[in-house]
Amino acid sequence: QVQLVESGGGLVQAGGSLRLSCAASGSRFSINDMSWYRQAPGEQRELVATITRSGITNYPDSVKGRFTLSIDKAKNTVYLQMNSLKREDTAVYYCYCNANLWTTLAVGREYWGQGTQVTVSS
Repeated sequence: QVQLVESGGGLVQAGGSLRLSCAASGSRFSINDMSWYRQAPGEQRELVATITRSGITNYPDSVKGRFTLSIDKAKNTVYLQMNSLKREDTAVYYCYCNANLWTTLAVGREYWGQGTQVTVSS
C-alpha cells in the first residue's frame, strides 16, 4: 500500500501564491506518475497537473503558466507551486499517485490523498 500525505493548503488573497506538497510512503513501491486534482463545491473533480516518473508535466489551460508541478524522487514527494491565484482556484485539492507495488507485483495501483483546502479571497 501507498499512503499520501498532503500539506500546504490555506487561505490566500487573489494574486498570491501557495505551495502544496504530497509525500508518498509505503514499502517497496515505485511511482509511475503523480497528479493534483481539485474539486470545487458542486463541481466535478478536475485535473490540475500531472508529472511522470521521468519528470514530464502536463497542465490544463486553466492553470498553465501559473502552476508548476515538480517531483523529488528521493523523497517520493511532489510539489505544486501555485502563483497568481484566482478566486476560481478555490477548491479542495487532492493528490493522486499511480504506483507499482513490488511486494504483491501489482501494477498501476491508484491512491488518493485526503484533500487539502485552498481558498482564494478577492
